[in-house]
Amino acid sequence: MTDPQATVDEETARHWDELYGGRDRLWSGRANAHLVDVAGALPPGSALDLGCGEGGDAIWLAGRGWRVTAVDISQTALDRAAAEAAAAGMASRIDVQRHDLSRTFPAGEFDLVSAQFLQSPLEFPRAAVLRAAARAVAPGGRLLVVEHGEVPPWARAAHPDRRFPTPEETLAELDLDPDGWRTERLDAPRRQITGPDGQPATLVDHLLLVRRR
Repeated sequence: MTDPQATVDEETARHWDELYGGRDRLWSGRANAHLVDVAGALPPGSALDLGCGEGGDAIWLAGRGWRVTAVDISQTALDRAAAEAAAAGMASRIDVQRHDLSRTFPAGEFDLVSAQFLQSPLEFPRAAVLRAAARAVAPGGRLLVVEHGEVPPWARAAHPDRRFPTPEETLAELDLDPDGWRTERLDAPRRQITGPDGQPATLVDHLLLVRRR
C-alpha cells in the first residue's frame, strides 16, 4: 500500500473516517453498475479510481486485468480497500493512495479515469477535480463520470431544492478541447434499488463518458 504523505484537510478526513467507521461495511463491495457496463467492454490497461471507498470498483477492475490506482481521503476506507484487495488476491494490481483531491492529485496518465459518485456534502471543488481527472487521461483513454441525478425519494422532503448538474453541464465545466476529445455517452440512466426501509425505488444517475483522441 502506498501513502504519498498527501496533505489532507483534517475536518474533511474526519467526516469520512467517521462515516466509514460507523459501520463494519458501508458499501456492498460490488462494483458500480455503470462502471461494469462501460469498462466491461474495454481492454484492460491502467485505471485511476477516484474516491475508491472500500475498493469494490478497484478490485473488480483488477480482477479483469487492470492495473489500478485507488484513491480516497479516508484512511479507514483505504485500510479496508487494501485488506479486501489482499483477500481477493489483487493486492499486487492495486496501488492504494491517500489524497485530498482538493489539494493533491495522483501522478501519471491512465487509460481509464473513473469518478463514481464523487460528490460530497462538504465544500468540495468538484469542477476543478474533474478537470484534473481529464488531464490524467492518456491518449486514447477515457474519463467516466457517474453522479447522482436527483435526491432519492426517501430524502426529498429534507432536501426539496437540491439540484445536481446535468451531464451536459458537467461536460461544459470540463472545458475540453473538442478537437482533442470525443463524447461517447451523455445520458441519465435509471436504476432500480431498495430503499432504507425496504421500499423499491427508481434512481436517476448522470453519466458522462469522454475519450481523448
